[in-house]
Amino acid sequence: MHPIDELNPILRKLRMSGVIQSLELRLKQAIDDDLAHGEFLLRLLTDEVERRDAKQLDLRLHRANFDHQKTIDDYDFTFNPVVPKAKIIDLATCAFIDKHENICLVGKTGLGKSHIAQAIGHRACLAGYSVSYTSAHEMMTGLRASRADGTYDKRLEKYTNVDLLIIDDLGLRTLEHDEPMDLYEIIRRRYEKGSLIITSNRAIEEWPPLFHDPLLAGAALDRLLHHCHVIILGGKSYRGPEDKKIKKAA
Repeated sequence: MHPIDELNPILRKLRMSGVIQSLELRLKQAIDDDLAHGEFLLRLLTDEVERRDAKQLDLRLHRANFDHQKTIDDYDFTFNPVVPKAKIIDLATCAFIDKHENICLVGKTGLGKSHIAQAIGHRACLAGYSVSYTSAHEMMTGLRASRADGTYDKRLEKYTNVDLLIIDDLGLRTLEHDEPMDLYEIIRRRYEKGSLIITSNRAIEEWPPLFHDPLLAGAALDRLLHHCHVIILGGKSYRGPEDKKIKKAA
């Protein structure tokens, strides 16, 4: 039996089956280039580490459940020069996650708030952080349904145990029933333990009425804004009439 054939079951038992994919290629390289044993082993194991890193990244991106795969490079800062590019690039380093800080992206529709939020989330996945993306409506609907089927605690953990939670389009509709308390509970549990990115068409000053209770609103926003980067976006909309006219003329 060839030594490689004997190695295969051993590698599988060690959960290093990825090595099998590059073993023959690296052996040929070692012979052709007269590599030292240590160099050969280093290259072989580096292949395995890179394969595992890529697999873990794919898993993090899948679990993040992004609406679209957006990146910072995809965002056209030249379209809206008033958008604070330097600040957004700084936040995309993801240093704010280690500090358990939050980001609130506020502005009218069509300015790319969701794009920026998901692009920062994508960078967080690349950096090895766990990320979860959800619209505010989807999150609230899911929590309400989980009360009915007895999975509320498990659903709540989904939103509290990741390094970065992105809540998109908060305030498109008024919070109802137990939803204000649900949002407060998520903010409370994540306070100084995990980071939040929230996007909204409403100014921060318009958020308290969403909770229907001044005390609850105060407790929630006090925690949310304590360590928070509030970015107010302005300029023209990507989906505005002027943009549509330009595309039509083109």
